[in-house]
Amino acid sequence: MSAMPNADSVADIESTAKPRKRLFEAGQMKLLVLHFIAQAPKFSYDIIKDVASLVGGNYKPSTGTICPTINYLEEHHYTEVQLSEDERKQYHITAQGLKHLAAHQDQINKVLDRFNTRKQIQNNEYYVDIKRAMENLKTSLRLKIQHTELNPEQIREISGKIDQAAVEIARM
Repeated sequence: MSAMPNADSVADIESTAKPRKRLFEAGQMKLLVLHFIAQAPKFSYDIIKDVASLVGGNYKPSTGTICPTINYLEEHHYTEVQLSEDERKQYHITAQGLKHLAAHQDQINKVLDRFNTRKQIQNNEYYVDIKRAMENLKTSLRLKIQHTELNPEQIREISGKIDQAAVEIARM
């Protein structure tokens, strides 16, 4: 994934020395939040819980991520605020929001599928060997890049091996 503005990042909690991973590309968090609001009216805390539950792995978006996202959706008339009985802001989807959501349903499905697969690998003991192997690959790449200045040929060779593994897995 490329570095994009307004992308939500999270540092790997296990080690501050690891590079930051991008969880969401630009615009994906907005669509996801709109998706959750479309399911039922939400308070901001509910949205944070919904995103955290989907992503898993101890990730919890901050109010500094969610509040600007909610404000954007409201400014674009995709959502509207209604005050609850206890005067808290509750977010409701608008007709324009439903239209926007429908126009981007493929993107939302891709995000939902990606995180559901990620959660399945993280939480299902059946996939523990796959999770371990993926972590080994990430660690070996990180160490190689940190301790070796790779030339273009080595970079092509490494990416070729990863691509080949992907092709072999897809053909299984």
